[in-house]
Amino acid sequence: MEIPEVRLPADGTPRDELFAELRERKRADADWRGGRTWSLIYPAGEDVDAVLREANELYLHENALNPFRFPSLADMEREVVAMTAGLLHAPAGASGSMTSGGTESIMQAVRVARDRAVAERGVTDPTLVVPRSAHPAFAKGAKYFGLELVQIPLDADLRADVAAAERLVDGRTALVAGSAPNYPHGVVDPIPELAALAQERGVPFHTDACVGGFLLPFIDDAPPFDFRVPGVTTMSADVHKYGYATKGASVVLHRDGAHVLQYQAFLYQDWPGGLYGSLAMAGARPAAPVAAAWSVMRYLGVSGYRRLVGRVVETAGRLREGITALGLEVLGDPRASILSFTAPNAMAIGDRMDDFGWHLDRQTEPEALHLMVSPEHHRVVGAFLDDLREAVATAGESRGVQARYS
Repeated sequence: MEIPEVRLPADGTPRDELFAELRERKRADADWRGGRTWSLIYPAGEDVDAVLREANELYLHENALNPFRFPSLADMEREVVAMTAGLLHAPAGASGSMTSGGTESIMQAVRVARDRAVAERGVTDPTLVVPRSAHPAFAKGAKYFGLELVQIPLDADLRADVAAAERLVDGRTALVAGSAPNYPHGVVDPIPELAALAQERGVPFHTDACVGGFLLPFIDDAPPFDFRVPGVTTMSADVHKYGYATKGASVVLHRDGAHVLQYQAFLYQDWPGGLYGSLAMAGARPAAPVAAAWSVMRYLGVSGYRRLVGRVVETAGRLREGITALGLEVLGDPRASILSFTAPNAMAIGDRMDDFGWHLDRQTEPEALHLMVSPEHHRVVGAFLDDLREAVATAGESRGVQARYS
């Protein structure tokens, strides 16, 4: 990133001038409050926002690095992990920790699996076997921690091809993973079959439920994906997605809780400052995401999550029906909050939707437009479909907007 020609001002900026500038800068950002953004933000209503604001304010300056100075944070983190473990049917003896987000949760699972492969099986050149549709955090973890990334091709339903996976999992494999659901298409990989394959080969298996961890438990006909599936050894679930916490809150869980201290924790005392210990990749950690996650989970409870998930699923269903009625193809069989749809001129349709003020992510393989539904989108379904109808009718040549996730 190029460093701009900006220097610290000689004198402080008055508050009114400062916040006027902040508000002006913010005018260029996506209008998520109006329901026109279909990724990155997961608003659940003003009542939830009020809970999050108060929790953040209470823990504005505390540091989650030291549980002895701030025992309330340590207690809340344990309770967030416990509540998440309960949702995902973790067995007795399971353990885990909070992380800064899904990427860190996934990378912790990758690192633990690599270290286990080295220590327990003597693997020197480990591989990480994941579906082609797996989140880039797996590729990032492979790059950071020295594993070879091996991708499982997708079947006709855009799920990991189990027959292909059987040819890829071998003695070098440190970890196999599947998504519940995957980010590109919103479909759930065949978790029982993949986990059984991993277990048969003596390899750990990770379910990435960063998207689905707080959705699928409240969908009655959701496919099996959690610790009830034999062979699932680790899981990731984001509280800051459909758990509705503020950003910086995810959970990584281990079926065998001993692995947390044995492989995930970092302990160090070979310096003058005393014992340093951390379960996270960061040192100092903001306290507000911990407090916000704990607060929103306690505020919503099972009934609150079930209500919000019901709204998401109902909204996604209305969108799917409307998109299909326009002659567009919804990819796969999405089961929760994510829809991807395609057409021969999908990118040009996306450009027209940009013109109408909607923010849709572009995707490849095939070229498609991507929606991630939040509870507040129920207010804009009609307006969205009206504009989409106009976009389909008037789309010209694509302006070449790049497909990107971040």
